[in-house]
Amino acid sequence: MSTSFADVAERVQHIRERILRAGGGDVGIVAVTKGFGVEAIAAAVAAGITMVGENYAQEAVPKVLRARADGLEFSTHFIGHLQSNKVRSLAPVVDVWQTIDRASLVDEVAGRAVGARVFVQVNATGEDTKFGCLPGDVAALVGSAFAAGVVVEGLMAMGPTDGDAARTRAAFATTRALADRLGLRECSMGMSADLEIAVAEGATLVRIGSALFGPRSSH
Repeated sequence: MSTSFADVAERVQHIRERILRAGGGDVGIVAVTKGFGVEAIAAAVAAGITMVGENYAQEAVPKVLRARADGLEFSTHFIGHLQSNKVRSLAPVVDVWQTIDRASLVDEVAGRAVGARVFVQVNATGEDTKFGCLPGDVAALVGSAFAAGVVVEGLMAMGPTDGDAARTRAAFATTRALADRLGLRECSMGMSADLEIAVAEGATLVRIGSALFGPRSSH
């Protein structure tokens, strides 16, 4: 699948239509460009996308710097598993940190990016293979993050690995309920395959990669 401007613009429109059919009004699209070059960011921005998601520090830093040098305007969301030793290199290019899941990471981000905008990642499925803090630990971590001086905008979660619809719905409902209880507006949940469930359960951001850019080479 190519990343030509025309093709991506058409796919963005299709995603927006899927969101509307699922009952979503003001749901933002984060274009996930991992595995693709600057041209994917350019195509997304040309199609009206204002948020770009990156998963890997070593890929994100040079790509985002190049895109911005080319005059592209967008906010960078880091959506991959975040290692503390990568925060320093990422700080100049990341606008929103979506995968904060432990107190040590809060401290590192707070120290490197004063007033950072963050999401707390929830392991809402209870899978050992998933990152994120357990639902029962979310409130304490959100409190720690506010105390450290970062801005907690919301929660982030992924559906179950097996894609089971009922389990996906339960995970997203749990995340939305937690966000509401904590007074957080944003919920980043849902990807290309399960965005309808996410939107129905209260997502405010969806993270879309393959439906915009096609299959990517594996890392």
